Amino acid sequence: MLRLLWLVALVLVVLWVLSLIIGLITGPLLHILLVIAIILFVIWLVRGRV
Repeated sequence: MLRLLWLVALVLVVLWVLSLIIGLITGPLLHILLVIAIILFVIWLVRGRV
């Protein structure tokens, strides 16, 4: 389960970076991807240490 969360967070971060470079995704959607990636990463960290 933790690997799946890590994979989803990694994919979201990569999409976010690509959107910065290419400029296909703009505005609020860009920030939503970043927030989701950060939340999933924090969940992964918390579950990994417990």
